[in-house]
Amino acid sequence: MTISAKVQSCIERSSWIRKMFEEGARLSKLHGAENVYDFTIGNPSVEPPAAFRRELMELASNPLPGMHRYMNNAGYEETRAAIADVLSEKSPHPVKAGQVIMTCGAGGALNVVLKTILNPGEEVIILAPYFVEYKFYIDNHGGVSKEVWTDRETFQLDIDAIEAAIGANTRAIIVNNPNNPTGVIYPEADLKALGDMLARKEQELGRTLFVISDEPYARIAYDGQQVPGIFGCVKNSVIVTSHSKDLALPGERIGYLAANPQMEGVELFIDGAVFCNRVLGFVNAPALIQRLVTRIQRESVDINEYRRKRDLLYNHLTGLGFSMVKPGGAFYLFPKSPLADDVEFVKKAQQHNILLVPGVGFGAPGFFRIAYCIDMAIIERSLPAWEKLARDVGLRS
Repeated sequence: MTISAKVQSCIERSSWIRKMFEEGARLSKLHGAENVYDFTIGNPSVEPPAAFRRELMELASNPLPGMHRYMNNAGYEETRAAIADVLSEKSPHPVKAGQVIMTCGAGGALNVVLKTILNPGEEVIILAPYFVEYKFYIDNHGGVSKEVWTDRETFQLDIDAIEAAIGANTRAIIVNNPNNPTGVIYPEADLKALGDMLARKEQELGRTLFVISDEPYARIAYDGQQVPGIFGCVKNSVIVTSHSKDLALPGERIGYLAANPQMEGVELFIDGAVFCNRVLGFVNAPALIQRLVTRIQRESVDINEYRRKRDLLYNHLTGLGFSMVKPGGAFYLFPKSPLADDVEFVKKAQQHNILLVPGVGFGAPGFFRIAYCIDMAIIERSLPAWEKLARDVGLRS
């Protein structure tokens, strides 16, 4: 064996999206790319907002001395201050630049937080359906994943189930709002109920319980909904996020973590996180992109474009008999599989050149995920194939 047994095992357990990607390449060669409908990857087809290009051109035309050098491991002060100003608008207490750390995307931020807070063997609760990488990130830092289901009909938080899962070894809970893969938004009342329960459990157990709020889709919310600020709901909370989705910059790997100003020992936490940002090998977030996002913290891609795609697919698929929760945010649908075996259903979909990810890849067998962040033209061309698939699995005659 040329790699570790552990990594070999991880590859085998995390291969669903990779398998679908490879199948898409194979089908494209056979049928032509325009006849393959790939709904597997959350890789936005939209371009960054015009303000990003203006900032890019301005910086390219007027380069700053030393702008490609190292900076403080936490990132540029002006970038952190700009982010803190925006976060303060949803926080009952002002967020300061010193409570923000620039990171290599939300994945980098999650790893930094987990390394900062976890002792070996401590548990992190993840809420099913969940983003599959959470398990690997937790394992990276000696933690143990503990799965707790959300409500199986609505995908909303099940506070009682979370409380029942908390024990002497619990250290944190990861909350993904809006959620990948379901697209649901957790309302403020539920997050406050979570915060109240955790405060009570902290007193009972005599230890700090963190909520890590993973928020890369926080600006992608529909129908007048708003994603609540976690800082007003949970005292010991940390936001991890990126500009991969709201500014359509996934390849630039720019994100940040921010600590609740009211967190117990917030200064020590930030010191630890800055240290971990360095020793994990990130050192600092990319300098150029930090500069570029500083003045566009209130910019976003056109949310209406995603809403139109959601509505087209949701209305068409529910009309065909597929059952699903209408998502309030993000850019995913998570329908129930018409077949008991979601993997078998995904294989059926491939016969119609529709590429999906089975729910088992998100800890939720019996469902499947659709990423509708692709071009509208592809979605429109796929509709007849969905109709054939629906007939094939017995949803319509």
